[in-house]
Amino acid sequence: MATASLTPIFSSPKSPLKTSKTTTLTTTTATATATLDQHRNQVILRRQILKGLVLSPLILIKEPPSSEAREVEVGSYLPPSPSDPSFVLFKASPKDTPALRAGNVQPYQFILPPSWKQTRVANILSGNYCQPKCAEPWVEVKFEDEKQGKVQVVASPLIRLTNKPNATIEEIGSPEKLIASLGPFVTGNSYDPDELLETRIEKLGDQTYYKYVLETPFALTGTHNLAKATAKGSTVVLFVASANDKQWQASEKTLKAILDSFQI
Repeated sequence: MATASLTPIFSSPKSPLKTSKTTTLTTTTATATATLDQHRNQVILRRQILKGLVLSPLILIKEPPSSEAREVEVGSYLPPSPSDPSFVLFKASPKDTPALRAGNVQPYQFILPPSWKQTRVANILSGNYCQPKCAEPWVEVKFEDEKQGKVQVVASPLIRLTNKPNATIEEIGSPEKLIASLGPFVTGNSYDPDELLETRIEKLGDQTYYKYVLETPFALTGTHNLAKATAKGSTVVLFVASANDKQWQASEKTLKAILDSFQI
């Protein structure tokens, strides 16, 4: 509407004063618009800076301390296994993960070949950011050897699987029911019941374990997966050993020995 009313003024050479006023108005409007744009840009930039300041501490908190993942051979700092000196024994303690420090996971242990290395757990997979109460499963620790395979400990809140507090693994359900819920955390992507080749139930003292053998051609973790699960306190703990075809041929017995040694 402002442009329509100003058109006759610019077309008339006899109205220099009005033209001057219109030019001033236009200049003022342009200046105001530029100032508004500048202010808007400053607001956006300020929000981005504030967002960065808010997120930065979270990133620092989620970054695991160097003591949680030593990228050196475990044989250089873990003791030999009492049951088989050709392996070393890893005993998880509160210094290893936030869930152990919070008491959400009970200490666990398993053996490893001395040449394996502990690897860092990605922040998106770890429980560092959600302790002491996590709604979804998280990865506790990971170890691997490029020639033999890898293992990881996955912890899941019990409430995700049952409403009964401190339920035993038998009270949660059958081995098939449990792996149907936790299968994607074994494979790293999806779970198909046809991939399950074998299930076993094992008793160690008062603790019951479900054991699994899976052939998983589409899994991110590898074409072969072994798993062992138990429930204690408020958490279900799942131990997974994975390998591709080449690794499996060379280390099937080793991975099965590692799996058998896992206990909580």
